Amino acid sequence: MQDMLTNIWRLTSYISNRFIQFIEDLVHRDANRWTRNFRVTPVLFSSVQCSKGYTDSTSSQPPQIGGENNGISERKVSNNCKEVLVDKRSVVINVNNIFSIIPSILLKSLTLPLFGVQYAWSLGMAPWRYSFLCIRCTQVHIHRIKSRAWKTWHGSSDDIGWLQHAPEMPPVQDGTSRFLELLSDIRNGEHSLPSSFVYLLIPGLFSNHGPLYFVAPKRFFSKMGLACHIAKVNSEASVEHNALELKQYIEEIYWGSGKPVMLLGHSKGGIDAAAALSIYWSDLKDKVAGLALVQSPYGGTPIASDILREGQIGDKATRRIMELIICKIIKGDIRAMEDLTYEKRKEFIMKHKLSLDIPLISFHSEASMAPGVLATLTHIAHAELPSLPLLKFSIDESDSYVESGCQVPVMIPASAAMAVSALNLRLRYGAKSDGLVTCCDAEVPGSVVVRPNMKLDHAWMVYSSKHRNSNEPNACEMCEALLALLVELGDTKREMEQIL
Repeated sequence: MQDMLTNIWRLTSYISNRFIQFIEDLVHRDANRWTRNFRVTPVLFSSVQCSKGYTDSTSSQPPQIGGENNGISERKVSNNCKEVLVDKRSVVINVNNIFSIIPSILLKSLTLPLFGVQYAWSLGMAPWRYSFLCIRCTQVHIHRIKSRAWKTWHGSSDDIGWLQHAPEMPPVQDGTSRFLELLSDIRNGEHSLPSSFVYLLIPGLFSNHGPLYFVAPKRFFSKMGLACHIAKVNSEASVEHNALELKQYIEEIYWGSGKPVMLLGHSKGGIDAAAALSIYWSDLKDKVAGLALVQSPYGGTPIASDILREGQIGDKATRRIMELIICKIIKGDIRAMEDLTYEKRKEFIMKHKLSLDIPLISFHSEASMAPGVLATLTHIAHAELPSLPLLKFSIDESDSYVESGCQVPVMIPASAAMAVSALNLRLRYGAKSDGLVTCCDAEVPGSVVVRPNMKLDHAWMVYSSKHRNSNEPNACEMCEALLALLVELGDTKREMEQIL
């Protein structure tokens, strides 16, 4: 506070010195102008007298003076009269200048005290103005903190489920009953997937760092003699970047096999596949037979929005941390997470419409929040190590076992993490979710929605685990049921087109 008052005193002293210097320069300039106006009027009264004598001489004869000095006097009178004419003009000009300068001097002499009073008033009011300024700045700062706190607490309350309230969005159809029927048939050994398609599995975000991603479903389909591939895309890239890569990948598969492609995307993989069909539909409409989005945040996810939302408390620090993790450590792109926010999803969906000419399936589930899941903190998954030829010399097992590799248990705290996240979303927003994606945001407008009454978290397809309960289907069987339902929808759609 003392430094602040010192700075104010220095500022006022500087302003007062400049004001006094300005007044002195103004007075000095007026004095110089006054001196210049009077430089040709040294004999004002004599000139006036001579002018009077000149006027008198024109009306009557000048007095005659005897002696030799008479001629000299006449010459002097004539010369003085000439000077009088010149001085008369100069006197008139100088008088006009006098009458023009006097009001200016009087005005300045009257306004100078007013300036002084105004300046003194400004100096007196400076502390009060500074106090009011500090109060105003404090109010603005408090209002900004309140706004940030409210935005942080409010979060994604207005964004969750926006697809159901958006105008001109087609309604969804419920296909859960038919899905459960197909799933029951599959568990009883009835497999109906045709070999006339190529099945492409598209992994989600951070799948490049998960070696178990879609490994079990791919092996499951391959054992049935089906052509199945896992899309080799950079999961940490933006949606538009992956859409172009998927478009090229689909075209390569189609021209190589001559078969249309069935797409199944999990999490961000479903968003990338939908973006590829939305942007490059004219190139892919004859090459793609259907799309199934499994637990995909088609409308957005509150997790990404709450982390990257601008204007909330700690937004810049949080963004720097995410950029450090995604860009520096994982070597990805921060836009991969930005594209999953509600703001980006709204912008993309309004700009690129997803065609309804192909069958679409939306699958979502709800994570279990039971105390037992929260307390375990681990899920025992089984990772498969690559086959090593040297193992033949160290173990006495068949070659088929060695070539297939061996499985080792891996402790993955996925279920507990998803349960905690689902509990947070339920308590904060009152929304059901699988831990990362709310159920309402996973429903694509115009699609057939599958809502199984099963407690499955977002990572149920990521890891491969042994059955703790043989009555529950695994990820491979559920993927097959989804694709089988997708094939049926395609057949039904073609029959309706033929009838029409």
